[in-house]
Formats: sequence, C-alpha cells, structure tokens
Amino acid sequence: MCGIAGLWLSGQGDASRLHDTVSRMNAALHHRGPDGGDVWCDTENGLALGQRRLAIIDLSDAGKQPMHSANGRYVMVYNGEIYNTEELRQKLASANIAWRGHSDTEVIVECIAHWGVRETVKRLIGMFAIALWDRNAQKLTLVRDRLGIKPLYWSRYDGNIGFASEVKGLLAGNAISREVNHSGLEAYLRFGYVPSGHSIYAHAKMLKPGHILEITGHDQASEFAYWSVEDAVLNGQNHAWSGDDQSAIDALEDLLRDAVSRRMVADVPLGAFLSGGIDSSTIVALMQSVSDRPVKTFSVGFEDAAFNEAAFAGEVARHLKTDHTELYVTPQDALDLVPKLSETYDEPFFDSSAIPTYLISALTRKEVTVALSGDGGDETFGGYTRYLWARQLSKAAGSIPFGASMVARMLTMLSPEQWDNLVGLVPGGSATSAIGDKIHKAAPLLAIKDDLDRYHALLSLFDTDKLLGRREGRKKIRVPGEKFCRNRNLDYVSSMQVMDTMMYMVDDVLTKVDRASMANSLEVRVPFIDHRVIEFGWRLPAHLKLNGSVGKYAVRQILYKYVPRELIDRPKTGFGVPLAQWLRGPLREWMGDHLANDALYNDLGLDRRYIDRLHQEHISGRRNWGHQLWTIAMLSDWQQRWLT
Repeated sequence: MCGIAGLWLSGQGDASRLHDTVSRMNAALHHRGPDGGDVWCDTENGLALGQRRLAIIDLSDAGKQPMHSANGRYVMVYNGEIYNTEELRQKLASANIAWRGHSDTEVIVECIAHWGVRETVKRLIGMFAIALWDRNAQKLTLVRDRLGIKPLYWSRYDGNIGFASEVKGLLAGNAISREVNHSGLEAYLRFGYVPSGHSIYAHAKMLKPGHILEITGHDQASEFAYWSVEDAVLNGQNHAWSGDDQSAIDALEDLLRDAVSRRMVADVPLGAFLSGGIDSSTIVALMQSVSDRPVKTFSVGFEDAAFNEAAFAGEVARHLKTDHTELYVTPQDALDLVPKLSETYDEPFFDSSAIPTYLISALTRKEVTVALSGDGGDETFGGYTRYLWARQLSKAAGSIPFGASMVARMLTMLSPEQWDNLVGLVPGGSATSAIGDKIHKAAPLLAIKDDLDRYHALLSLFDTDKLLGRREGRKKIRVPGEKFCRNRNLDYVSSMQVMDTMMYMVDDVLTKVDRASMANSLEVRVPFIDHRVIEFGWRLPAHLKLNGSVGKYAVRQILYKYVPRELIDRPKTGFGVPLAQWLRGPLREWMGDHLANDALYNDLGLDRRYIDRLHQEHISGRRNWGHQLWTIAMLSDWQQRWLT
C-alpha cells in the first residue's frame, strides 16, 4: 500500500528540475506511505516516477519502488495489494526468474514482462493502481483495479502528463491548475461527490475502475476497459446458479472464506473493523474461523444512541471471542475533526460518515497496519434499505392513476416535525423515527413515472437548475450503467445495484474509506469487493439477495452459523453522525460562516437566495436540509483550502 505520482514533460526544458518536482508530489502523499519513498528519472525522455511506501509485504529493500523488471524494459510504481502472488509466481517458474524478494510488486512487474499488461491485469486478484513505463516503446500505462478500490488521477496540462494517487500530488507538482471543472462541480452538488472519469479540477480526471490508459505521446492517449460490472451481470445471467439455495449459500461461504483468507496475509499486524452489522460481522466471523488466535477488532461508539453501534459490536466480539478494542468519542472529538476533512478529501466530499471512518482508522492504526472491512456487501447482495423503499415507492407511484403531484403536495403540507409528532401518537409509533423527513423526501418522487429517473432523483441532493440556474448546453452527468439497465430490462432493484456498484460504491464508499484510512497510514482490505465475489453475486437468484423485506439473505444465512440471530437481526443503523442536530447546534456558527463565503456565489455560481432559504428553514426546524447544507459547507471549506 502506498501513494504513487509521476510526471512526463513535453520538452526538455525542465528536465533538470524533474526529480525535485516529483519529489514534491511524493511528499504530498507522505501519509499514504510513511515507511520510505523514492523517485526514478528518465531525464532523456523527461519522465519521472515516484512512490511513498507503506510496507506490508516484504519489508526489506527488495520490496522498494520504483521497481525495474529483471529484463530492464519496464519501470513500475504501484499502490495496492495482490492476493494471488504465490500462484502467479509459480506460473512464472518456467521463466527462470532470479527473484530478488517476495513482494507482490516484483511479481506484477515480472508478469508484465512475461505476459504483457493486458493479460497480467486479468490475472490479478486484489486492489491496485499501477503506473508503468515501457522504456522500449516509450509508453506510459496507467491501470486501475476492477472495482476502483484504489484511486488514480491523471492530468494533461500545459503540454505535460501527470498522475497521482490523490489530487494534492498533482497540485504539488503544478501538474494541473486550480481551475474548476463545472461539470464536476454540478456532479458534486447532485451526488455529494465527483464520479470517476471526472474531477472537480478542469485538467484532471480520475481513471475509471477496470480501465487501462495507454499514453504514447503527450497528445496520444487511449483508454479502454478490461473488466466491467455490465459484463459481470451478463455472465451472471448466462451462467445463473442452477443448484438449490443451500448449495448456493455454501458456495458463497467458501468463496468469501477464500477472499478473507487471502487478505489475512501480511508481514505486519492485522485486524478488522467491527460495527456489529451484517457485513463486518460476517468478515470477522470468517477471519476468526481460519485464525488460530483471537482476531483484533475495533469499533467506535457515540453517546447518541441513534448513531451508536458499539454495543452491538461488543456483543458480537464477545461471542466470537475476538481481541476487541472500542473507543467512545464525544461529540467534540468528532467536531474537532471537521476542519481536517478538506485536507483529507482534496476534492469536495459530502459523506459525513467520513468522520467516524477517520476516527476508527486512527484508533485501529495504533495497534495494526492492516484492517479488513465489510464494505461492498450492500451493493452486491441487496442490503440497502433504499432498495426495499424504492421498490415500494415504485409500486405506490404506479397505483396512483392521476393526481400524483397533488398527493405529493398534500403529504408535505405538514412539516417533518409535525409528522414525527403525529406518528408518535400512534400506538407503537415513535416521535424519533424521522418519518417526517422520509415522507418529505419520498413525496416528490411519487410524481416521477420512470423508475430510473426516480432513482436519479433519489440520489440527487439538489435540483441543480435551481441551485445553479438553467444554462443552455449544460450536459448533466448521468449515473454509469443506466443505458445498460434500460437495454437489458433489468428489474428495478437489480438496476439500482448495478448503478450503485458502478458509482456510489466507488466514488462515495471506497473514496471515503481510502482517504480516511490512508490519512492514518492504515491499509484497509475489502473481501466483499473481490471481483470473484461480485461476479458470483450476479449468478445468484434475486431472492437470495433481497428476500421479501430481508436484504442480504444469503449473507445472513452464512453469518447465522457463527453468530446468534438475536445479535444480528435488528434495524440497520448505518455509520453516521447526527448531522442535522449539529448544524442547528455546535456547528451552527461554522455552517453560517461557510454559507456566507462570497466565492460560492461569485466564483462558483450558486444561488445565494436559494441557499439562504434552505438555511432558514433548517435552523427554524421547519425542514431538515442537513445533508444539503453540509454539502454546501464542505464545498466552501474545500474552496477556501484548495482554491485560495
């Protein structure tokens, strides 16, 4: 695990300063690799590759990067971890390679020397972002893993080509300007993050998952996919599971155990995040089943019971007999982290669960260098409550023959607080269920007849035409996979799973975990996002994923073998913070200061009156605009940190 960066100049003028420039890019990524770093230069061609190392496998100098192939043709830097290196090493036995060490880096570069880039990446099991210089062909190749677990930005600016694990690396080397990409800005305001293939910066792009970019000249670059979610879905449909349900569940358990076991190989201490939910509990249970000692597990708890899963995690840990550590943080501990978020996420990023993710990463890093997590189970196995909710909403919208807009207006005549109070009067109801917010969010969706358009609206934080004004010729970024879902006539839930896997999982969930963990120099491994697990998930019948109102049905059956149902079967809490309350309380002044930032309106083009209305409605309690206002405040925080 590490951070990588590099620069390919268009001319020889600055070649003498090339090493210093890429060293600055490297230094900006120090947090990703505190165990060492180096830069290799080809001054004749004006190219340099840099890497910061977090040593996980082969801690000796034999694992250092940049790494040269034995034949001298290739030079490579790489960020990630490969879990089938021993099998690949054995397949290269006939090549009679004199191995220098046992790092996965060396295995990758020798596989490339033997088979080529395209054939090699198809064989890799793991997470990776690779930059490879072919000295013979004078070609720079960038590769990102199939599901986008590891980030890789690239740029073309002022005639030069740059790349880095994070945008701050590009900025440190002046490989991009600070000009804003307005399509990226609009995407952020809609989704709360900037999707892969784009960036908030005009001259940078995040390489798409499962893609290879070949650069043979400063104006000659070709990008193509070597793996895709769409192909995984098609292959799953063509090779649908033909056995009974129990054999499918058993096969999934075997595959998950293999994915977990492979990710437990490290030359440094290793543990796991444990929230007490289905996914993390399943990963820890399988880890413990193959370990001869108690697995180290970690959880973070909050004083607010509505956001606290630590007690559940503790019960699961005691049952599995793990070596468990938990940290209860005060609201002030979390609030103190807020000003640091824009440094960690150098593109604007709205997901407030980045706060507990950062805190658990910091806690975990005190004892281990590698942690396994349960991320990715919801998308593949139908775990999000919005899948059930959206399906029900689709049926409700279809049952209203006319006047859906009128029904929507009637539902929003009462404020969220009034709805909560009304529900609290009903036997068995609760005034703290936030039903009012759900009604206000769902009501406008009733008037949308097309399911996938409704999905877009469900994902959207803002109507950007209201926030930015209508502009001729402005092309909105659509969720990748939508055209595929329409052409294949996938059912609504499957369509949401496809699109979530292609964008939300990559650009929200994985971005959140990567930046928060690497800011603490912690490697996080994600067994549910093993591409073999994803592919197998699409072979399963729908009822083994969302079964009635029960999500992740097959995964639950596996977990029940290790953990009693009563410790697991409870409402999904999520990994969040009481954002709405904070913005009316301890973060009220902070939010007000950011919403008063003139650059939001003068430079970025937001509508001040629209934002002011949301602000007043939220502060008064008439509406809950917590997510929307946080999105704007984080944009302001990013603008002040990175554009001024």
